[in-house]
Amino acid sequence: MRYTSLLLFILFIYSCHPVQQRSLIDPQGKTIKERVLLPEGYTRVVWNDTSFASYLQHVPLLADGEKVHYFDGSVKDKPGVYVAVIDMPIGHKDLQQCADVAMHMRAVYLFKAGLQDSIRFTLTNGFVAAYSKWAQGYRIAVKGNKAEWVKSAAPRDDSATLSAYMDVIYSYCGSLSLSRELKKIGWRDVRPGDLLARGGTPGHVELVMDMAQDKDGHKIYLLAQGFMPAQQMQLLANPMNGKLSPWYELNEGEIRTPECVFTSEHFMRF
Repeated sequence: MRYTSLLLFILFIYSCHPVQQRSLIDPQGKTIKERVLLPEGYTRVVWNDTSFASYLQHVPLLADGEKVHYFDGSVKDKPGVYVAVIDMPIGHKDLQQCADVAMHMRAVYLFKAGLQDSIRFTLTNGFVAAYSKWAQGYRIAVKGNKAEWVKSAAPRDDSATLSAYMDVIYSYCGSLSLSRELKKIGWRDVRPGDLLARGGTPGHVELVMDMAQDKDGHKIYLLAQGFMPAQQMQLLANPMNGKLSPWYELNEGEIRTPECVFTSEHFMRF
């Protein structure tokens, strides 16, 4: 009887204080690879050190617990949306929204890798805007629904020049134009640097930041987004699976993220 009472007491305590799921967040981690831990049985997929995928794994994060800020300095204090804030400038104008932060990340990677000739985006009207042309001193003149290059500055290729170019891209590109120029891929082929892109007004874009797999080949991945109005890029929580969050299982079908719903048909690649 005494042992039965003790067992019932232990069960009562357990029901009031259940064992907590091991957190997959290391507060001391300074990058995505360091901050987000792996579920048991998974290992990170290793990419070439110079690849976009590897670059994203090592993207720096703000200190654990930091809130997302909008372009005007106000705070996005919305529980359950994000687990970390990516350390990247978004400026003080309502420009860098969802597609824009993905393009920002891609352009900065290419610039740092010395691949300036690969930095190009297509405006919503179909005009192809290459950074290499901008660096030669040409600027984009927009009249109505038409755009053209106009030589109006001295040649220059530095981070300030890239920033000025990207401000124009943010103004005249978006989820619709980006989804038109991206290549659609099968969900089994997804890797960091790919996107979930749904064109429209409004549409939405999220960027795959990291990936891991288990011994059976089951894959999981991380997502990041910007949003409207312009705000800091954020590493997303997984509302579909709190135990796995912030990781998402790579499967066919619906992908429910905190502020948008996609399907595996929306995976695309630069």
